[in-house]
Amino acid sequence: MFVARIAALTAATLCLASIAEAKTLRWASQGDALTLDPHAQNEGPTTAMNQHVYDPLIQRGPTLAKVPNLAVSWKPIAPDTWEFKLRPDVKFSDGTPFTADDVVFSYNRALAPTSDFRAYISSVKDVKAIDPLTVHIVTNGPNPILPDYTTSIMIMSKAWAEKNNVTKPQSYKDKEETFAVRNAMGTGPFVVKQRDPDVRTVMTKNPTYWGAKQFPDYPDELVYTPIKEPSTRVAALISGQVDFVLDAPLQDIARIKQTAGLKTEETAQVRSIFLGLDMGSAELKYSDVKGKNPFADKRVRQAMYQAIDINAIKAKVMRNFAAPAGLITSPGVHGHTPALDQRLKYDVAAAKKLMADAGYPNGFGVTLDCPNDRYNNDEQICQAVAGMLAQIGIKIDLQARSKTLHFPKLQKKDTSFFLLGWGVPTLDSHYVFTFLYQTSNAAKKVGSWNFTGYSSPKLDELSDAMLKEVDQARRDKMVADAWATVVADMPYLPLHHQLIVWAMSDKVTIPIFANDTPNFKYSKIK
Repeated sequence: MFVARIAALTAATLCLASIAEAKTLRWASQGDALTLDPHAQNEGPTTAMNQHVYDPLIQRGPTLAKVPNLAVSWKPIAPDTWEFKLRPDVKFSDGTPFTADDVVFSYNRALAPTSDFRAYISSVKDVKAIDPLTVHIVTNGPNPILPDYTTSIMIMSKAWAEKNNVTKPQSYKDKEETFAVRNAMGTGPFVVKQRDPDVRTVMTKNPTYWGAKQFPDYPDELVYTPIKEPSTRVAALISGQVDFVLDAPLQDIARIKQTAGLKTEETAQVRSIFLGLDMGSAELKYSDVKGKNPFADKRVRQAMYQAIDINAIKAKVMRNFAAPAGLITSPGVHGHTPALDQRLKYDVAAAKKLMADAGYPNGFGVTLDCPNDRYNNDEQICQAVAGMLAQIGIKIDLQARSKTLHFPKLQKKDTSFFLLGWGVPTLDSHYVFTFLYQTSNAAKKVGSWNFTGYSSPKLDELSDAMLKEVDQARRDKMVADAWATVVADMPYLPLHHQLIVWAMSDKVTIPIFANDTPNFKYSKIK
């Protein structure tokens, strides 16, 4: 009896020690993931959340280089076919084996009409399971950058999706509720323990994670809390309520750096911030100009561009954590060139003349739609722009709202003038062209985020061609021609490329990712 009691006491002590050693990383940012459905919404913080549960075939490492994930190797075996060899002995978190059938299912799901990832794999014609650990992806002609697009297509369990009636992605813009919106089950490093949207999300270590030996030190638990108010986020970090803040308020960076026990990581982000204009409608939906569309006149768009003092925004709004942009894609993306990234000169007098020449000497009124919890100082950027456009008579009705309302409004094309930011997960310019510039065409799966009405046959042809071109020199010429075309046509007004700052306890170690997507399997906490 005595021995039994000692054994029980020892076991309890070991259990308590194990609990004490369990490491929780508490993190925060201004806005929550929009959904846990991995194919429903192509939005950075949503991807950042979902990648902890779901794995793609290929992943971006800390330097954004492609690294094996569920696929251990990949190669073209024909002009129109890529072969992926899958990682053996991988299980979903419910214990079921991962096989090629799950890849086929997930890619077909990502091609569904309600998927926001269709454009990623618009060239895909067929996905075949050759054997349990081999997949062939067949494209409409050659696609030399298909592996870059696979980094964003997460793999779901076919059996789990069928069991829970989520074989099709959620229609996010219609606010559809499905089981996959608040529940998730993948092969990634974490499992979802608690999901209260806009309140709290708790993830714990996946006991079946295939990468446990490769990543032995990552936290046992992640607790995410969205904190919209900048000062509250900083207070939570300084007081120790959270260990990591993704989007530290720029006005508080110096204070954070001077606080004992805290540190920051900084880098140029692969994301650009810009304004979009509905130049395609016969009449703007939200304007006091009736019977015509002022944005259809390039002189008006150029006047607005030249009326924006981007250096003032950089200094006063962004605290110099921004690089003025002439392109809506940043350095680090293939096809970006410094020559094209030069802005038009800030010139209010020239802008007023352009407005007068276009027939709007007294300006006009228009609504600007802006998120207030997505990008660094997004609402303040819009406020600054509104004041600058007033100099040329454009009276802005600023409507700032949460991204949970902003993005569905844009996706329904219920906007005349809007702020948007765009990252490039493929690190290739084609991604920008196919989403933002190509003529919106649901059948072709292109232009899904082109809310401007911009349509250029030349750009469409170049974008389609560069997806298939395997000769690098010819492809680079197509990319350069496409950028020259859209810069001249000006459907967007570029503002700046973001610089990002992650703030954290000095007990946390994590490499900063230039896509602003922290992957906590690479983190350690003391």
